[in-house]
Amino acid sequence: MAAMGHGTAGLSPEVDAFRKRFEQMSADADAVSVPLSDAQFAWQPSPESWSVAHCLDHLNATARSYLPVLDEGIADAIRRGLYSPGPYTYNWIGRAFVWVMEPPVRVRTKAPKPFQPAPSRSRRDIMAAFHAYQVQYVDRLRQASGLDLARARVSSPVVRWVRMPLGSAFAMMLAHERRHLEQARRVITQMDGGA
Repeated sequence: MAAMGHGTAGLSPEVDAFRKRFEQMSADADAVSVPLSDAQFAWQPSPESWSVAHCLDHLNATARSYLPVLDEGIADAIRRGLYSPGPYTYNWIGRAFVWVMEPPVRVRTKAPKPFQPAPSRSRRDIMAAFHAYQVQYVDRLRQASGLDLARARVSSPVVRWVRMPLGSAFAMMLAHERRHLEQARRVITQMDGGA
């Protein structure tokens, strides 16, 4: 994972802080998953509850949907010349989305269909994808460095008319990842030898 840290010189302070958090997510996901057997990784507390595998694969499905809208937001901001070194102040919409996603869970929602985890995917594939998506988030941060993260906008992939600041979108992705890594930790605490 050391390679992720290369090429970070010249990032704006806020972008670099986001970068460090995404890199930490890879380490946090490993800390959750590495000690588990394959059976524990796939174990569900109940048929309708998610396993650790489901929690992580849900984050992969979310990344697949959000990376293209991050690309659109970055490209639009570059075209419009929306540059600013920060610091940035985000609007209430952006702050609300982050607050809803941040653990502990305050608002429970069912994941929309595009964000549902696959019924079965190998542990290797899930973890490789998770690490790859963290690298892709960092790549988008490099592209966004120097842009005005408060004025640049990103559309929700679920409800296209909902638009939030680009910086809020990065913060929301991090909060969402923390939320589901916390959920995965709760699943592990429910394991009592049944896995």
